[in-house]
Formats: sequence, C-alpha cells, structure tokens
Amino acid sequence: MSYSSPKTIDEAVAAMVAAKGAGRILAGGTDLLVQLRAGFVKPGSIIVDIKKIAEMTSIEDKGGGSFKVGAAVTGMQLHDHPTFKKAWPGVLEAINLIGSKQIQGRASAGGNLCNASPAADSVPALVAAGATVTVQGPKGRREVAVEKIPAGPGRMTLEPGEIVVSFTLPARPAGSSDAYLRLIPRTEMDIAVVGCGVNLTMKGGICTAARVGLGAVAPTVLLVEAAAKALIGSKLDANALEAAAAACRAVCKPIDDKRGTIVYRTKIAGVLLKRATAIAAERAAKN
Repeated sequence: MSYSSPKTIDEAVAAMVAAKGAGRILAGGTDLLVQLRAGFVKPGSIIVDIKKIAEMTSIEDKGGGSFKVGAAVTGMQLHDHPTFKKAWPGVLEAINLIGSKQIQGRASAGGNLCNASPAADSVPALVAAGATVTVQGPKGRREVAVEKIPAGPGRMTLEPGEIVVSFTLPARPAGSSDAYLRLIPRTEMDIAVVGCGVNLTMKGGICTAARVGLGAVAPTVLLVEAAAKALIGSKLDANALEAAAAACRAVCKPIDDKRGTIVYRTKIAGVLLKRATAIAAERAAKN
C-alpha cells in the first residue's frame, strides 16, 4: 500500500485511475482508518489524502444563502463559519452530529456521504436541502443530486476514478429554513435509529416549497417527495402533517436490529417528520 497527498484534483483523480478500483480516498479518515484497523475493508494499492487540495477544503459563500462546501471541509470549519448557520441551520446540526468534538475536527460531509451508510446524519439534511455534488473523474466534471450518490450500504454510484469534490447548496428565498432530527439509543455519539431532514419555504403562513430527507429506514437515504407534496399548499395543519408523516411511513423499508425494530423505526419516521417540520417552520418565520 502507498500513500499520496496530491495538491490538485487532477492529481487525485489520476492516482485513483491508476489504482484501478483499489484506491481509497482519505478525507478526515474517521471512518476509513477505523475500518482499516478493524479489518472491515482492505487498504487497496493506495490511499489518496485530499486534505491538501484547496477546493476540497474551502467554503464559498455565494450569496443569497447559496454555498459551495468542499468535500473535505470539517464539521468544525462549518460550525465556525460566520454565515453558514443562519442560512442552513438544519444542515449544520446534521453535520455536527458526526462524532464527538474531537472527531468534528477531522470528519467531513464528503466522507460521511461516501461512507454510504443508510444512517449517515449529514445526508438526509443535504437531501432535504436540495444539495448537489460536484464529481470529477477521468471524463471530466458532472453535477449529481446528493440522493443519487449512495447505491446501498457501503456502495456508491460513482464511476471508476471519480471523486466527490464539493457540495452546492441552493439560494434561499425569504421565509426559508430547515431542520434535522434523529433518534438514537443514547444521548450522544450513537448511530441513528431514524434521521429526518425537512427544508421549507413559507409565505403568508402557507408552505410554498418543501423537501424531506429520511435516513436509516431503507438501504439508502430517501428523498420523500410524497411527504413534501403533502406539506406544500398547506398551513402545516394537523391534517397536512399527518399526511406527510404517513408518506414517510409508507416508504420505510428498514431492518430489525439492536437499535430498533421495523415497526418502531417506521413509526418514528412519522414522528420525526412532524417535529422537524415544526422546527423548520419556526425558523422560517424569522427569515
């Protein structure tokens, strides 16, 4: 096994292409190093450390609530950013749930996405936000919706040699905000039983736009379009919330494990939808 620390994305892509599918990207390493030591994954022929690539470690405020966030930006960098929290509080609270404070100094949303866990905390919030991913590979660059990247537990849709470069979050209309909630067995540092991200735009007390992301209830994080449809055009009254919750329950295909049963996870999906929607709406009223 060899180690590479490229300075450009082109160099990183070239290293991954040369590895012929046996390379591993090191962003923060908070998943990869643990998995290597435990023997869950093989190191492959090369580990490509992307922490020294400027585009992948920078945050760009594009104005109007739109941001470009490098795939290797840490949770702590986003936490300390002067304007990100106001525009995307739900995305930030999701990313800041990745591990402890110490882990936050290394862990990134890019690594969280590419680890491809159905229970990843940052992904439902990014899906709800309508975030897109810039991917670069030997054929050039392309833009992909976040929800299109995971293919199943530990698997992605990236083509050979492709690397996730950055996330782009769209501009925010007035009256918009988001929220992320998860249920975990312990009070801190555990894996989500269910995670739910909600992104809303409110105008005159009416929901005019919505997106809902749901995690840990299927092989991949889900964009629940039926839940969003139930919220749009409503005043977020009890009937609308129950219809959205029912839509969330309907798409659940969870597993039974020590953290929760199929029945429990399915019920909690609807509960978190209602609670996250209420928080997002309260925040939207202030924007």
